Amino acid sequence: MTSAANPSPRGLGVRLWSWRYFMLRRLSQFGILLLFFGTAHWGWQVAKDVQLLIGNLSASEFVGLFPMADPFATLQIFVTGHLLQQKVIIGALIVLAFYALVGGRVYCAWVCPVNLVTDLAGWLRQRFGIPAPTYLGRNTRYFVLAASLVLSALMGVAAFEWVSPIGMMQREIIFGFGLGFQALLAIFLFDLLILKHGWCGHLCPLGAFWSVVGRRTAQVRVRFDKTTCTHCGDCAKVCPEPQVLNLKRLEEVGYVYSGECSNCGRCTPVCPEGSLRFDLRPLIRRHNIEAGKGHEQ
Repeated sequence: MTSAANPSPRGLGVRLWSWRYFMLRRLSQFGILLLFFGTAHWGWQVAKDVQLLIGNLSASEFVGLFPMADPFATLQIFVTGHLLQQKVIIGALIVLAFYALVGGRVYCAWVCPVNLVTDLAGWLRQRFGIPAPTYLGRNTRYFVLAASLVLSALMGVAAFEWVSPIGMMQREIIFGFGLGFQALLAIFLFDLLILKHGWCGHLCPLGAFWSVVGRRTAQVRVRFDKTTCTHCGDCAKVCPEPQVLNLKRLEEVGYVYSGECSNCGRCTPVCPEGSLRFDLRPLIRRHNIEAGKGHEQ
């Protein structure tokens, strides 16, 4: 007989399977940081004088062939009136095309290192039952997005890049802790004590940018089966963007339609009926037609 303190292999396997997206997200986030760190500190190369991954999350080059640039950072530089290099434009288009197809806010859950900090704050908040004393509309991030572009144009510099905690955290990890640690600590305490999912869910202009990018073009979506859903609400309890799980809208289109969904995968393992799972939009559309729902809206 197996005790509760020593779960059976089958029980452990089920538990690990339920954590699969969490583990994959952490593997992706730490893996990307490791590629930058290994190239900067250990000289990782794919060939003589060809470094594996150089730069940062704003602008980088992979194996000496593929330029990558943050489209939002590129847009900020563009509105300042500065001339953009051809490599930067190509890199921005490559990254933009990728996230437009897979889902813009996939960046937030699967790449952004600040997500590690905010997820920890969210877990501790839930663990200790810390209330949220402050309310802030989620559309605030779109005002911050617009303000970043306006300030960039007025100041002649990429405004958000100067204060971006994303760049700060990457530099802290790769080059050692400095003043940027204070900004990360402020975000952690803000999310922990002031506002649930405060930074990522309400303020971050980069998250707002990516939600606009993937709103209509993303092909990887969370599929919804209304015939099995019992409206238990377990998915909304774990979702960092619960407003995207609008049941009326889900029933209409058969998947999580909102661009604010980060495809983090939290909702799929907790659904006791298996009503939510990842799928490709063309397959969802075909299923909807076969089920008699008509054409996708």
